[in-house]
Amino acid sequence: MLKNLLFVVAWMIPAFCFAQNGVVSGKVTDAENNFSLPGATVKFSNGNRYTISNQTGDYEFLNIPVGSYEVEISYLGYQRQVQQVTVEAGKNTVVNFNMSTNTGMLQEMVIVGDRLKGQARALNQQKNNQNITNVISSDQVGRFPDANIGDALKRVPGITMQNDQGEARNIIIRGLAPALNSVTLNGDRIPSAEGDNRNVQMDLIPSDMISTIEVNKTLTPDMDADAIGGSVNLITRASPNGERISATLAGGYGPIREKAIYTGGLIYGNRYNNNKLGVVLSASYNNNDYGSDNVEAVWVQDDFNNVYVEEAEIRKYDVQRIRRSGSVALDYKFNGNHTLYANAIYTWRDDRENRFRTTYDDIEPEYNGEIITGFTGRITRETKGGINNNRNQSRRLEDQRVLNYSLRGEHLLTPKLDLDWSVNYAKAREFRPNERYIEFQQEDVTFSQAGNSPERPFISASGESMNLFEQSELTENRDNTEESEFGAKVNVRFPLSMIPAQKGRLRTGLRLRIKDKLRDNNFFTYEPLDDVTLNNVTTSNFNGEGFNPGSKYVPGVFASANYLGNLNLNNPALFTSESDPSEFLAVNYTARENIYAGYIRWDQDLSDKLAMIVGARLEHTYIDYQGNRVLDEEELEGQLNNTNSYTNVLPNLSFKYSASDNLILRAAFTTALARPNYYALAPYVNNVASDAEISAGNPNLKATYAYNYDFMAENYFKSVGLVSGGVFFKKLNNFIYNYSNNQYTSADFAIDFPGQSNPVPVNENWTFLQARNGRSVNVYGFEVAFQRQLDFLPGFLKHFGLYANYTYTKSKANGVTNEDGEERTDVSLPGTAPHMLNGSLFWDNSKFSARLSMNYASDYLDELGSDSFQDSFYDKQLFLDANASYKFTSKLRLFVEANNLTNQPLRYYQGIPSRTKQIEFYQGRYNLGFKFDL
Repeated sequence: MLKNLLFVVAWMIPAFCFAQNGVVSGKVTDAENNFSLPGATVKFSNGNRYTISNQTGDYEFLNIPVGSYEVEISYLGYQRQVQQVTVEAGKNTVVNFNMSTNTGMLQEMVIVGDRLKGQARALNQQKNNQNITNVISSDQVGRFPDANIGDALKRVPGITMQNDQGEARNIIIRGLAPALNSVTLNGDRIPSAEGDNRNVQMDLIPSDMISTIEVNKTLTPDMDADAIGGSVNLITRASPNGERISATLAGGYGPIREKAIYTGGLIYGNRYNNNKLGVVLSASYNNNDYGSDNVEAVWVQDDFNNVYVEEAEIRKYDVQRIRRSGSVALDYKFNGNHTLYANAIYTWRDDRENRFRTTYDDIEPEYNGEIITGFTGRITRETKGGINNNRNQSRRLEDQRVLNYSLRGEHLLTPKLDLDWSVNYAKAREFRPNERYIEFQQEDVTFSQAGNSPERPFISASGESMNLFEQSELTENRDNTEESEFGAKVNVRFPLSMIPAQKGRLRTGLRLRIKDKLRDNNFFTYEPLDDVTLNNVTTSNFNGEGFNPGSKYVPGVFASANYLGNLNLNNPALFTSESDPSEFLAVNYTARENIYAGYIRWDQDLSDKLAMIVGARLEHTYIDYQGNRVLDEEELEGQLNNTNSYTNVLPNLSFKYSASDNLILRAAFTTALARPNYYALAPYVNNVASDAEISAGNPNLKATYAYNYDFMAENYFKSVGLVSGGVFFKKLNNFIYNYSNNQYTSADFAIDFPGQSNPVPVNENWTFLQARNGRSVNVYGFEVAFQRQLDFLPGFLKHFGLYANYTYTKSKANGVTNEDGEERTDVSLPGTAPHMLNGSLFWDNSKFSARLSMNYASDYLDELGSDSFQDSFYDKQLFLDANASYKFTSKLRLFVEANNLTNQPLRYYQGIPSRTKQIEFYQGRYNLGFKFDL
């Protein structure tokens, strides 16, 4: 198929080489600061010829008949402009527009400038996009106190984020989990540094490195298909139209560990060689030394319907997170017909972490008849850290790096045909060297859960003694995960209209993606030659004072981080060591995926108001995975290899109706897919006899395939604002969930994991764990949004503005079975938050700007358990943030930011809302700084 499509493309090119029409192109910029204006509508005064300026403000008309015309440009918040143009045969006529703000309409708001212009850029792009999107410009991101892209994204309608260590990490779009969404950088997929899935960690990317965030909620045929919920495209800065120097310098305070925060940023851009060469350099730095306070519990129900805590933990985290990022963007314009672009971005984050964890486990109830009278169990005190060297600094080091290099070309081959191409290479890596754990245990401890509150599960112990805590574990591991992707694509575009006097064009192209994934971990255990207790090591004591979940939670005494970091584990006079394959054999794997795609897209205006996109995409996926077959966790019986391939056809149909200049109606039928997580496909088998458990990959998992129906109405205000509302429905076939069967025998093995000639011996009543395809899921909902400066109010009040959006989502999953093989009813798709609400009230004038922002998401199912009692839910969350700035001059601004004023914890519950599974607090974060724009 791809060879045939390439042949058709090559055959069409000569057909346009002898055209006698001409081309009109140019750039749209802001008159005040010379910034590019994307999303401008450029239109010929006669006929229905129009186009939209791209991300760099450039526009282009193909196949224009020879003659003289008037060309008009319109842009929200700017004055309309008209220029005369004469088109000559076979030539590219350049017409640039330098736009001025509409002072008569905006009055005093024009003086505000920055915020309103940033909002105008975003809304113009959103208005003129052919598909349903939300767009955020860098100026808008800067008006929220968001340090990373994940925190910025949670302001978008229909998006909620899952947090990690107080920052937004995993993205959920319209109730669909991270695995069902995609994240791209300038249109190229970002690889994942996660070990077992495809999730892109959004807290890895600083927000000040991105120029525009584009959330595509419906796809077009020329876009990669693996985005059922949506595709987030992060667009980096393009070369400016003249010299630009911008810098940010800030300091802050994190009260949870009473440590400082340091932030800096720098942008330099200019044009050289008679404006042919454009260059922009960006750099960002953020250093935050903070932490979190955490309590966790596992609940069980006995045969007498007593519910109690089977395991509980108190955790204290100390975390230093350092983000560094640098990028360069180059463009070289040979002439009006040929331009080359080169981009590179490198992001490097170090997470240094100590965790001090007290665990109450191995808990056994004591009974008087059916009544529980007490408990016995053990206490473990564990210190997590790393070797004491320049990199780890006695902490666990998580070194995460993402790089992306791309080269792109745009070529006008004839007045009727243009071509663009790109190649890119991206790599993500998570490396955790010399990660260490030491733990001490005291056995046969008496516990009490009397008066235990399920919201704040608490276990009290009696008889603890430092002398009785014996060293039970000392380990060091090295974890390495890498994913790389090589991509290439070529697209051609030419006019093709089936309706006289109406605009039409055909696009077609080819796409290649080669993905490689590796997880290569190792793990060693160490035994001291002498007996060691907690009483004869250097310790740290945490008494619970100021502990966010409550002072009754006392983490207690631990081996200090420096003690653990300074141990010479390679000294045979002090320790014996051996490899522990149970910790890494089953999880190591390699994966290769080759994706070949081709598409055809036809854009046709049916009238002056109604436009249509019809087309289809074909994606062929070839996979080659290798995993390990492990007996009783430690014995490698052999390696398993599996290859597979499948082809998906993805039709697409969408309409855009411009009822007026400012009222846009959109409707779309699209298809999309989500490939299974890497580790779920890996052909591994892990037999754990001690736990009567077997887990296995599932190489026969099918990709989830979705049919999507969307309708959206958008009304844009001339004073730069928006009110919108829409509905959506998605039907997902072959969605993936985690299957658990507690009544498993060896006879089932060949059914559940086919292709194994020597099934692992399994006794009766083992637990079997495997990812499986359910039948279908229906997801539906609606979203509404409003944003506007309240300029119609009198006096002081007209400086207020409002930004608000709400999304409702509902889902129902079919084909999910419980541990007894019975189908569960009324199960929702994990990740579907029913209610999501964003709100922001702001006030600004020419000097001062202030904003109070709120983000709310209701609770939702996060992970299916073997039954409803074991289901895990992500609890509701409400974040309140505030920020303000004061402009001393046009070049210098002071800003102040405050995050998480509500001290919103991360909370999971088990089965019912009152039963806490995990609750983790981070407190607020405060910043003060200066921004220079020269």
